[in-house]
Amino acid sequence: MTTFKVPTREEVNPSNQQIFDKLRDTVGFVPNLYATYAYNDTALGDYLNLQNRKSTLKAKEREVINLVVSQVNECEYCLAAHTAIGKMNGFTSEQILEIRSGKASFDNKLDALAAFVKNITLNRSKPAPHALEKLFEAGYTKANLVDVIMVIGDKIISNFIHGATQVAVDFPAAPVLEEVNV
Repeated sequence: MTTFKVPTREEVNPSNQQIFDKLRDTVGFVPNLYATYAYNDTALGDYLNLQNRKSTLKAKEREVINLVVSQVNECEYCLAAHTAIGKMNGFTSEQILEIRSGKASFDNKLDALAAFVKNITLNRSKPAPHALEKLFEAGYTKANLVDVIMVIGDKIISNFIHGATQVAVDFPAAPVLEEVNV
């Protein structure tokens, strides 16, 4: 089995070294998954540009998407990272677990979003008509739909990179979701 060592600052190109430095300054460390992108000379910068692009979605909405997609894809790394980020965005531990299941009973709009994201991810890009209708009924627009799909794609990239590399998770482990209806 191929083992992936997390690249160090000294092992990546100068462009990625600058990104590592910026991450250390802003986040306090270089997350292992981000460092893994740096095996490629441009992927880390490209990914961060995608992740930080201007969006019609609020931070909490993006975290709902990140949590649901990571749960569907069973990405231990992204679940750990986005559990921590979800808490920083004001979600409680109980809310995060519920979101991961594809629900958010504490907020009607986020509930429609979580259900839609779970549905379209499970159905491999083809949402059930009722899921899309509920998303729009909750107040989301066509522009929001495009942004939702952009965030789903962003998270699938990370889920797949971790799934293939299995680099060590450097965030506190996410609790196990007892009832996974995936």
